[in-house]
Amino acid sequence: MKIVSAEEMRAIDRATSERFGVPSLTLMENAGTAVADYVLLHHAEARRIVVFCGKGNNGGDGFVAARRLHQQGRKVQVILLADPGELKGDAAAMFGKLPAPAIAVYSSEELKGDRVQLSLRADLYLDAVLGTGFKPPVSGLYAEAIAIMNASQVPVIAVDIPSGADADAMNAQAGTIARADAIVTFTAPRPAHVFSLLTEGSTFVADIGSPEAAIVSALQLNVITAGDVGRLIAPRPAESNKGSYGSVLVVGGSLGKAGAAAMAGMAVLRAGAGLSTVATPKSVLGTVAGFHPELMTEPLPETDAGTISTTAQDRIAELAKGRTVLAVGPGISRHPQTAELVRSLVVALQLPMVVDADGLNAFEGRTDELNGKGRTLVITPHPGEMARLVGCSIPEVQKDRLGVARKFAREHELIVVLKGHRTLVVQPDGEAWVNTTGNPGMATGGTGDILTGMVAGMIAQHPKDVFMAVLAAVHLHGLAGDVMRENVGEYSLVATDLLQGLPEAFRWTREAAQEKLVRW
Repeated sequence: MKIVSAEEMRAIDRATSERFGVPSLTLMENAGTAVADYVLLHHAEARRIVVFCGKGNNGGDGFVAARRLHQQGRKVQVILLADPGELKGDAAAMFGKLPAPAIAVYSSEELKGDRVQLSLRADLYLDAVLGTGFKPPVSGLYAEAIAIMNASQVPVIAVDIPSGADADAMNAQAGTIARADAIVTFTAPRPAHVFSLLTEGSTFVADIGSPEAAIVSALQLNVITAGDVGRLIAPRPAESNKGSYGSVLVVGGSLGKAGAAAMAGMAVLRAGAGLSTVATPKSVLGTVAGFHPELMTEPLPETDAGTISTTAQDRIAELAKGRTVLAVGPGISRHPQTAELVRSLVVALQLPMVVDADGLNAFEGRTDELNGKGRTLVITPHPGEMARLVGCSIPEVQKDRLGVARKFAREHELIVVLKGHRTLVVQPDGEAWVNTTGNPGMATGGTGDILTGMVAGMIAQHPKDVFMAVLAAVHLHGLAGDVMRENVGEYSLVATDLLQGLPEAFRWTREAAQEKLVRW
């Protein structure tokens, strides 16, 4: 799903009406109805609802929501933060449809003298004060309304965006911003919906009637949704066999780090690939083989330190024949011989490849050897590995995650998966996708090895749709973490829990792909 700027959102609305014949009043009606539907579904117990409305189109959406909720038997009060004579266009038309006196409309002057009483009357607040077009800071009566919402214990649902937020911001925001327990926005998210942490609850994106052809953006930025990746995990044909879903070779492991390669190998299978083989130093093969009976293993020559030796290259090349994907790096170590082997493999072998962990560290200071031109090459660095690749500090990476990932993807013609909060997946042309699944409980050793295996496993199943396969793996990986957070909590979550959560993550994704609302 495209992420669009505030100006692009206004252009989309204009194009929807002028080019595609959908009246702007219809868009507003649909938007307000979507908000009301959300309230009725997720806050069915809320009988008394206060709707704070500004004088612009965001307020117009609020008027529609108020009318719809009244029609469903809710006691609704509208707080109009302007003189009714200031309303124009669609907002004025929707204000005129409010069924007075059934819906009490409070004037701006009454608001100042009635704060406590209003708080006691409400089971739920709707924030329809300021929308996408607003640029901070907030002042005057609007700031007063935001203060009331923020001081209250009443749940607040933001209409389009929390009032006071800058829709185009791509980082945390300060200043006067309404709190939000959830957000219902429309058509396409803006950058702040994805990057600014405007709510600890869910963000919902409702389709209100703009056709896909009207949703145009120059940002080259998208959010991964279940609808985007759902088709890759559709039910399988009855005549399937293990050969239908690819074979992955994982090269990794070392003395003390055999579990990383084992987890990656098992994640290949849990992601749905047909076969998974882990090639690892012969001294740790027993550890890997004992991890799970479904894993196949191959012993490799090793160094005195128990890492894979450069003499293993020919054997790995032989094993790679007939495989669909090669994954290199989990637990492989930074031993000089092993690093040299990794660089040689990446250059010499042309099958689709996923490189992670110390496989990436092998290219520190030598990134000219890491190039995906004419082939499928995916790298999955965390911020520390990314910093080593580009020769900067971790804070510098974190300050401009999107810019760093885009620059590296373009210069090296490969797919970058920059892990972390809001994991980024960037195509070689710079088009970027943002992942919204996952949680802080996944900040534990081994979750990256699980992702490496999942990426390889999804590519093995979809070799003709590689980029979408990577998106699916990233989305499902985070969602498996969310599933297991519900079971074990954030503090106790460990990497192998994700393997247990994946079946449920697949099910959640299939179900979410069928929903009318997109959410995260």
